[in-house]
Amino acid sequence: MKYVNTHEAKTQLSKLIAAVQAGEEVVICQAGKPVARLAALEPTKKKPRLGTFKGKIKLHPGWDSPETDAEIEALMLGEDPPKR
Repeated sequence: MKYVNTHEAKTQLSKLIAAVQAGEEVVICQAGKPVARLAALEPTKKKPRLGTFKGKIKLHPGWDSPETDAEIEALMLGEDPPKR
């Protein structure tokens, strides 16, 4: 971790940003007391786009029948699925 005063931070900002991008953390001090921390941002994750699979998934008739629900429930509980 690197400590710098506000004057140095103003004059050397580009170098401090390069240090942060290299993984170093920089603390900015005023009158010898830490007042701010310069750290790298975590990359943001892309939000999924709604409708990406539109037209690619087909639900066949009976996909939500009570028999299918019972089969899924049995599988989730670690049991043998009912015989059809």
